[in-house]
Amino acid sequence: MKPKKIAIFPGSFDPFTKGHHDIVIRSLQLFDEIIIGIGYNSAKKSRHFEIDDMVSKIRSVYKDIPEVKVLVYNELTSTLAKKHKANFLIRGLRNTTDFEYENTISQMNRYLNEELETVFLITSPQFAAVSSTVIREVHRYGGDVREWLPYEV
Repeated sequence: MKPKKIAIFPGSFDPFTKGHHDIVIRSLQLFDEIIIGIGYNSAKKSRHFEIDDMVSKIRSVYKDIPEVKVLVYNELTSTLAKKHKANFLIRGLRNTTDFEYENTISQMNRYLNEELETVFLITSPQFAAVSSTVIREVHRYGGDVREWLPYEV
């Protein structure tokens, strides 16, 4: 019996966007199980959306897809992967700036856990301009962000 292909999709997901959702759905074609890992990012001073609330909302997005799990973690992503027997990380790339940043992180994760392979998926064109940072800023000043978020979020 072949081992399950388990992938972690790590991020702060503050908030979880339709772009993130698109990456998860497309990843289900490649992996048996996807773990959405909501991490605490030490580079970010605070969260705009409460982490427990975001966990609940993301879980509701995937309530009918048992292959997708959601959890919160506060450790190295490479350590989380070992704990859950995940050999893959999923990362979405919108542009070359994302690639430069993600490639550096990928190399460090591979150094920390040689079994860990990062899989980059290019963002679908309709989500290329969407980022959690932009969504937070629009939301902060009263703009309507519903078009960019899954209904449950």
